[in-house]
Amino acid sequence: MDRVSWRTQVLKNHLTQAPSPSQTPSLSQTPCLNYSPPELAESTHFDTSEMRKLLDGHNLQERDWLYGLMTQSKLFNPRRLGGRVFVSPDYNQSMEQQREMTMKRIDYLLEKGAFEGWLTGKTVEDELRKFALLEVAGVYDHSLVIKLGVHFFLWGGAIQFFGTERHHVKWLRDTENYVVKGCFAMTELGHGSNVCNVRGIETVTTYDPRAREFIINTPCESAQKYWIGGAANHATHTVAFSHLNINGINQGVHAFIVQIRDADGNICPNIRIADCGHKIGLNGVDNGRIWFDDVRIPRENLLNSVADVSPDGEYLSAIKDPDQRFAAFLAPLTAGRINIAVSAIYSAKIGLAIAIRYALSRQAFSIAPNQPEVLLLDYPSHQRRLLPLLAKTYAMSFSANHLKMIYMKRTPELNKTIHILSSAFKASFTWHNMRTLQECREACGGQGLKTENRVGHLKSEKDVQSTFEGDNNVLMQQISKTLFAEYIAAQKRNKPFRGLGLEHMNGPFPLIPQQLPSTVLRSGHFQVDAFHVRERDLLNRFAEEVLQHQARGEMKEHALLSSYQLAEDLGRAFSERCVLQNFLEVEGNSPAGSLKDTLALLRSMYALTCMEEDASFLRYGYLSTENAAAVRKEVAKLCSELRPHALALVSSFGIPDAFLSPIAFNWVDANSWSSVQH
Repeated sequence: MDRVSWRTQVLKNHLTQAPSPSQTPSLSQTPCLNYSPPELAESTHFDTSEMRKLLDGHNLQERDWLYGLMTQSKLFNPRRLGGRVFVSPDYNQSMEQQREMTMKRIDYLLEKGAFEGWLTGKTVEDELRKFALLEVAGVYDHSLVIKLGVHFFLWGGAIQFFGTERHHVKWLRDTENYVVKGCFAMTELGHGSNVCNVRGIETVTTYDPRAREFIINTPCESAQKYWIGGAANHATHTVAFSHLNINGINQGVHAFIVQIRDADGNICPNIRIADCGHKIGLNGVDNGRIWFDDVRIPRENLLNSVADVSPDGEYLSAIKDPDQRFAAFLAPLTAGRINIAVSAIYSAKIGLAIAIRYALSRQAFSIAPNQPEVLLLDYPSHQRRLLPLLAKTYAMSFSANHLKMIYMKRTPELNKTIHILSSAFKASFTWHNMRTLQECREACGGQGLKTENRVGHLKSEKDVQSTFEGDNNVLMQQISKTLFAEYIAAQKRNKPFRGLGLEHMNGPFPLIPQQLPSTVLRSGHFQVDAFHVRERDLLNRFAEEVLQHQARGEMKEHALLSSYQLAEDLGRAFSERCVLQNFLEVEGNSPAGSLKDTLALLRSMYALTCMEEDASFLRYGYLSTENAAAVRKEVAKLCSELRPHALALVSSFGIPDAFLSPIAFNWVDANSWSSVQH
């Protein structure tokens, strides 16, 4: 009897028969649902500690040390639920309380030596430690990591890279020890990402040679510095970006050190500061607005690594073009985009670890009458929701590590590569994170709505990543603009492509087989060919369309803007190809065995999911409709093959239990009456 017939019969009996008292079964208590840890039923087929080394990449001991510091202090809001202690900020606090708690946590970490060498360290090891500890801080709270990022990477980074020896000696040690609290005043009310444009920024600075001082002014309301993290409450100093006018000549945008508060927290004369107010997330960061009213600063406060002004007012720079000078300023600050990209992946890891652990212990419905209920993750549809996102998170994690290592070894020749990769990964990874958190929220049902379960609230905390340090859509167009320039340069020189991984443009056009059996679909060679076909064709189409616009008399910039759809497709293709290449490198460097086999499954899932999701593969005929259907079926097969590894894969993230949430563990006890009383 099928289920529909069975239910119909039950309902009929209920309506038409009145059982006698002797036929009425005695009421008996149904056994209550018990939580069963997934570890009891799930097997581990590879070494999770080795997988974690691949994912975190570096400084595992220091990471665990900082995790331990945070779980040991009441400042990190420990709560006991379901027999476990969890740490996370109290988002029920007011905005003012959250800001003060963020600062208290920073003071605690400072006292414990967490920031030692963050600005005064000279080695790659010091820099890697800084990145690692910042990533761990972000696992706890986005406000904490943004507050640290502004102080160390933006304010401190500006002193390091824009300044010279006199600035390093005066400011770096005091910044590292929080004697000075810094912020970074670049964006304005009227201009966000395009402040670097000569016409964009409106703040104006002049020089008084008699007093040997610069005078900074906010000439209009749209010039007020806006969204300045740290400005509303805590910062004592800022790096202010402003046009510099010397003897009536605009020398372009420069950076100046300006004191905005005294040591007691009082706002300095001729400075006005207002609060940006409550936000949908990041309320532990005191974003503020700044106006400068004839603010005078010493001549030595100009950050002069690429330009200076002599005591008598002569402008000095080896770089004559103002835009090039500003580009030289900004090149080292790509660390900001790298941090955002990495932070997005750790956020996705948190969401996936919680949602997958919950799905391995939460049951819903039975497939047949009188049969036990089924684990959420045993439903193929649930696997399809989460496991492709898990594979993408692994792939992007490897690429984040790759980008960090390039940044550590940076040279002037690598600046373009770092800039383009950080732009591509920042956009791709933050979009992926938001999509992942939304899917994880839904996959947790009503429990995903509870702030204590983290996933839903992480969405509002991380939403800003899609727009700060550059709007993602604009970044994708910026990538394509660079690829177009490479294309034109190669054509003009009649020389092969070099750099940015574009060497594949030099060889013969790859051919996609007409038939795609499973063995071909899972072949790294096929996957690379398919990604190369897409990127190569899209670059050719994009270049052709832009050149057609130019042939009709349009300016180059307008032609590039008019081709925005192909530009965004090309930016995605470039990013996904880079990620696949980095994944293959990690897989290739792994010894034969179960871990490598699992990496191969994840890599195939990543590549085929990208093919399935990007309409370009069908739109431009890289895959036939039959082959697109084969790709889709293969993704479903990979889901079932990755299902036995799900727990081990999220355990490999190395995120301590305390940084996840109650539904990742004993959600029955966590919601019991005794927990309410406690």
